[in-house]
Amino acid sequence: MATIGDQTLTLSQIRGFLYSDEHLEISEKAIARVKKNHQFLVEFSTDKIIYGINTGFGPMAQYRVSDEERKNLQYNLIRSHCSGAGNVLDPIYVKAAMIVRLNSFLIGKSGVHESLIFLLRDLINNNITPVVYEHGGVGASGDLVQLAHLGLCLIGEGDVHYEGTICSAAEAFSKANIKPIAIQLREGLAVMNGTSFMTGIGAVNLIQANNLVEWSINAASLINELIASYDDYFSAELNEVKLHSGQRNVAAGIRKRLEGSTLIKSRAVHLYKKVDEMYFEDKVQEYYSIRCVPQIIGPVLDTVTYAIQVIENEVNSVNDNPVVDEETNNIYHGGNFHGDYVSLEMDKVKIAVTKLAMLAERQINYLMNSKLNNMLPPFLNKGVLGLNFGLQGIQFTATSTVAESQALSNSMYVHSIPNNNDNQDIVSMGTNSALICAKVIENAYQVMAIELMSLTQAIDILQLSERLSAYNTNVLAVIHTAFVPFTDDQPKYKEIQQLLAAIRISQSSN
Repeated sequence: MATIGDQTLTLSQIRGFLYSDEHLEISEKAIARVKKNHQFLVEFSTDKIIYGINTGFGPMAQYRVSDEERKNLQYNLIRSHCSGAGNVLDPIYVKAAMIVRLNSFLIGKSGVHESLIFLLRDLINNNITPVVYEHGGVGASGDLVQLAHLGLCLIGEGDVHYEGTICSAAEAFSKANIKPIAIQLREGLAVMNGTSFMTGIGAVNLIQANNLVEWSINAASLINELIASYDDYFSAELNEVKLHSGQRNVAAGIRKRLEGSTLIKSRAVHLYKKVDEMYFEDKVQEYYSIRCVPQIIGPVLDTVTYAIQVIENEVNSVNDNPVVDEETNNIYHGGNFHGDYVSLEMDKVKIAVTKLAMLAERQINYLMNSKLNNMLPPFLNKGVLGLNFGLQGIQFTATSTVAESQALSNSMYVHSIPNNNDNQDIVSMGTNSALICAKVIENAYQVMAIELMSLTQAIDILQLSERLSAYNTNVLAVIHTAFVPFTDDQPKYKEIQQLLAAIRISQSSN
């Protein structure tokens, strides 16, 4: 059990709620803030025109709504915007969005009734997540369509994921002994008018992208031992004179993984001496996909690190409109629901992760091509050349997957299309950006699994498993839980899936 509402909610804490099934509780101070803020809104809105309370929405805000229809206005908003289409989102993204929306309400600037807070808490803790669709959000006025499906669940309507199946919200609520909210004043608009879906998806993306960076460094360390590379590529001396923290941290990560290795060579021992040969069988410098790993993964790490900062800022921000502020005795209208910060970071992360996949594909190609590596049979084939095919098949999968990610790496951030009677004349497309980033991350995991299989097969061919560093020995043990080197040709699609499960951060439940 972890309490939220008093301090900054971090990505690490969100990871615990999502992947360790940790329950959350709300601090008493946060509840008090929410109650005070709601009461202020009730009193302040009397005899005043407040957007979304006694007016229509968007371009229809010019129309006043009678006091008798205020609550119906909120229900109409939710129901009318439940128009999502396409694939149903993975519940992990929806749960993340619910956590993010709840945390934003706890800041106490949204004017919501405390019953909404407690219902969100109970749904999250019971793993009841609304069925939400991928298409619909343009990322300005918030994730309106996706969050409307959350709102539909909150009023006890629509469908939800519960106990491993899809059922009606009414059925899930009955089983879990939960009651839907009754609209008080502006709960419909408050739920919908924010960036919580793109931010929740972004949080999941960054948890997984950070893990992918670590596996990319693992793969780089394995390939360095495999080819007995020189140690200066990742030395502190070489990398410290480049003033980028990502590069330095990646190089340090490789050194840590290779500590105690007997396979890595010292240039001083092998080349910095009198040499009579005019031609060297061993390469003096490796291909860029091996020796430039700190310079390639470094900016990826920096990009992910900065994106985490941006997402955590958004998680802990008020992204509502209007903002209800009893401290200044005012209500402020603006555009905190605009998702440009998240959209831009998701574009940057998907480009960075695509580069990780490209690096992995080039390392795979190096291992597969005997003319490049000069030490391994074609396609890592342990059988009879011509009769057997080794890992030839999975290279096709890696190549095609990387190609798709390259195409998906075009920016969504700059693809604004005016809509909503031109009220929303420039939008962020943040939800689309986050979802495409999620696809690119999944693709990268698939390519990474194929590279790890290739490295393991190569290590077995060269009989190096007993000579690896202690760290890499442990990495190899993880891979062996899903993939074992082979001689006779067999289908590999199941092993790819099993290795994906072994290296991806997985849900304990939900």
